[in-house]
Amino acid sequence: MMTKTSKGQTAPSTRPPGSAPAPGSSPGSNTASNTAVGVADGASAARKLTQQGHGAIIGLQWGDEGKGQIVDVLTENYDLVVRYNGGANAGHTVQIGDQKFALHLVPSGILNPKAVNVVANGVVVDPAAIRQEMTGLRERGVAVGANLKISDRAHVVLPYHKLQDKLMEKALGADRGGEQMIGTTGRGIGPCYADKAQRGTALRMGDLLTGEELHKKLGHIVSVKNVMLGALAQAVGEAFEPFDAAKLYAEFAEHGRTLREHICDTTELLHSAMEGGRRILFEGANACLLDVDHGTYPFVTSSNCSSLGIYAGAAMPGGKVGTIIGVVKVYTSRVGGGPMPTELKDDLGEQIRKTGNEYGTTTGRPRRCGWLDLLAVRYAAKISGITALACTGLSVLASLPKLKVCVGYRWQGQELKAFPADANVLAQVEPVYQEMEGFGGPVDQCRSQADLPAAARRYLKLIEEYTGVPVVIGCVGRRRDQILWR
Repeated sequence: MMTKTSKGQTAPSTRPPGSAPAPGSSPGSNTASNTAVGVADGASAARKLTQQGHGAIIGLQWGDEGKGQIVDVLTENYDLVVRYNGGANAGHTVQIGDQKFALHLVPSGILNPKAVNVVANGVVVDPAAIRQEMTGLRERGVAVGANLKISDRAHVVLPYHKLQDKLMEKALGADRGGEQMIGTTGRGIGPCYADKAQRGTALRMGDLLTGEELHKKLGHIVSVKNVMLGALAQAVGEAFEPFDAAKLYAEFAEHGRTLREHICDTTELLHSAMEGGRRILFEGANACLLDVDHGTYPFVTSSNCSSLGIYAGAAMPGGKVGTIIGVVKVYTSRVGGGPMPTELKDDLGEQIRKTGNEYGTTTGRPRRCGWLDLLAVRYAAKISGITALACTGLSVLASLPKLKVCVGYRWQGQELKAFPADANVLAQVEPVYQEMEGFGGPVDQCRSQADLPAAARRYLKLIEEYTGVPVVIGCVGRRRDQILWR
């Protein structure tokens, strides 16, 4: 088999430096049985996968990998499901039968009546958004009560954060042709995290319960925000109406009264649960390549969305999470700005977008689509300590006669040995592709990995060999019965 760069150069295909042998051929925690199991055995396979204490599910690309589907099917093996980062900028879609649920702040475990769902301290909470989400779930028959807890330490997204988000994006793009625009959702997430670091201009969910003290804090904060945002609005030519602290107090005190039964000390809750032998599943929002420290900075989100964010974002001691499942879509998508080496800006990219329904759960924006980038996935798997992979989106590629997978980068004539930290370098790399045969037809009716066409199995095997992590789940659709266990 030969590989080709984006410019048509060829080179013999080899396993990348430092990658592990295929799963099943070497000892260690990343080995797995090669026995494929059908959906009837899915429950026992899930139990086996989640035996090692607490677990986590992390996206390994730029988001939209299908994490919610994996969380949903595994929650029955855990007592608590915890969101530890991000805000209403994240979107998880779960399909149960013919019903589709789009979740933004509420953990996906809410669809399991046995699970307690926790929005931990690392999340930034828009009270109006989470209330709307709770109401929508109740209207569809989903119980939302004592099974939803919100950290009193979680920071609060306010209207001025959303305005600041939009004004800053406009200011960054005004004179630079949009090249410096982050592609923010405009939900106020970044400015809220910035205030968390600023400290004096921040509010936490517990503050919503403090009555007159909340009123005083808002008075001080709003006086500062009006000066800052008024100047920024003027700089970008936008009208600005100053915020009224009294109106904000009335609005957010009411949010506090409504959410009071859900707001609590989730740090104590989680540690008491661990001491009582209860099992916890951590649900990552966004994805590893959007991590503020380890992603394609500055084109990232504003929180630690790799597994590294669990420890600060949920007050979890190191070493407590035994199973970390990385979710990989078998092609690549990205929404917003930033480099994406394997992007397809042609009819094929549009075909993948339409077949995969690649439009943002939160914003509805069309996602950029391209071939699977294994160099990026391997990097993300390393820093998150991934112990097993779940591969989604197999059915999206089923109609393509030929496939390509990126197995390396070249930059200025040199092969890069690692994922670059500099976004400008990443924007200039030439992907080195390995070409593969297409799957040969639909795969959505397959009910075990053994049922997959040989070409599809080879595709999954390449992912295993390159990353050194076993693919224990393959998905041929969004329903629970389209999850193929191994």
